[in-house]
Amino acid sequence: MSPTVAVTGASGTLGGRVARRLAGRSDVRLRLVVRDPVRAPRLPGAEVAAAPGGYADGPGLTTALAGVHTLYLVSAAEAEDRVQQHLTAVRAAADAGVQRVVYTSFLGAAPDAVFTLARQHAVTEDAITATGVRATVLRHAVYADFVPFFATLEDGRAVIAAPAGDGRAAFVSRDDLADVGAAVLLDDSGALDGRTLDVTGPEALSLDEAAAALAEVTGRPAEYRRQTVEEAWATRRPTGHPDWEIEGWVSSYLAIAAGEMAAVSDVVPALTGHPARTVAEHLRASPGDWAHLRG
Repeated sequence: MSPTVAVTGASGTLGGRVARRLAGRSDVRLRLVVRDPVRAPRLPGAEVAAAPGGYADGPGLTTALAGVHTLYLVSAAEAEDRVQQHLTAVRAAADAGVQRVVYTSFLGAAPDAVFTLARQHAVTEDAITATGVRATVLRHAVYADFVPFFATLEDGRAVIAAPAGDGRAAFVSRDDLADVGAAVLLDDSGALDGRTLDVTGPEALSLDEAAAALAEVTGRPAEYRRQTVEEAWATRRPTGHPDWEIEGWVSSYLAIAAGEMAAVSDVVPALTGHPARTVAEHLRASPGDWAHLRG
């Protein structure tokens, strides 16, 4: 019997992409783990398991993962209790008898990382290791998909205002991340067990260069405006978002300034057989990502 591969966050942007790449294959049994079964994608050969309480619902998630061989564990959405959600999900996977976990972490994950979410990922990675379950950690670079959302329109120009200094980031397309995720899930040879892989785009860009790529594809003038930390907080506080969330936004740019997002790897071509997409290539293929910049 083919092993059961479960994908969490299957109704989301990354989990959904991975699930679609696995759907209909004869060598895996695909299980979509979601909060709401109504929102689960309808994919050939896939079964749906509900964990209504999400990662915070240990018993519900344990039930949803019963009989699963390999789990694609997509990191939770940003939340104040995100670390605890991750720890509960890891424990649920171990309790369910999951034999292998593929976890979506973040580039530069470490206890002392500048980016707050990278510190959270480090805690989660340690928790997975402590279970003794076979695991592969995929440390994703910042999404190329996010570049348009860094920008706001000002007098017809797309302006990325941020405290990233002259730092660089190896932006990666979520389509490439999904290709890598599917490849790792399908490789049960053991060769990837215990490995931590940086999954990046083909080059590290400054935000000046990212803005230039945005302008090239959208046809709208774009620029990167350097901010101080104080300016970054002042311009984001009026959004009404809580401080813990704003700290995540601001610290992500500070991590770029500190060089923590600049590493470039060959994981995408090595595991997928195709080159990693550049920011411009991703944006050309995904006009919906920058629809809000059309004005």
